[in-house]
Amino acid sequence: MRIYLIGFMGSGKSSLGRRLAKKLGYPFVDIDQVIENLSGMSIPDIFLRFGESHFRELEQQALRLTVNHHKAVIATGGGTPCFFDNMQFINEHGVSVYLRMSPVSLAYRLKHAQIPRPLIEQLKGEDLLRFIEEKLKEREPLYLQARCIIKGETVKAEQVISLVFGL
Repeated sequence: MRIYLIGFMGSGKSSLGRRLAKKLGYPFVDIDQVIENLSGMSIPDIFLRFGESHFRELEQQALRLTVNHHKAVIATGGGTPCFFDNMQFINEHGVSVYLRMSPVSLAYRLKHAQIPRPLIEQLKGEDLLRFIEEKLKEREPLYLQARCIIKGETVKAEQVISLVFGL
């Protein structure tokens, strides 16, 4: 079984994904890492040199490669489900889990994150919160197509396992 974790940047997809994969004995696949391996560049460098549209094409290629794993926990990028037919692909090839969080919680996490994020690197305070609110308005209709929706602030790996295997 492939378990795709989706949600906004900062929702904890990668950290939960690693814990979940370890508990299940599955490989962990981080779409951003696959993109970096395919391109030989960091995500910020891809955005800087080629722009977001090129990044989204690489992201789609990386997503398609996940079918090579019969069993895996896959952390998608925050925008992965929102471009091309990616959300449909995710739902056709595995179980999708949306880590749903409030804009305020996401802003707090992103403000304190150590990971460079090209889409928000210039944003602070109210501008960051406004950006998150606007992007969530655009993206949430796609996120809500997930098979499972779980509160991201307090999620535990065991909860995801119960939900996914209870389907």
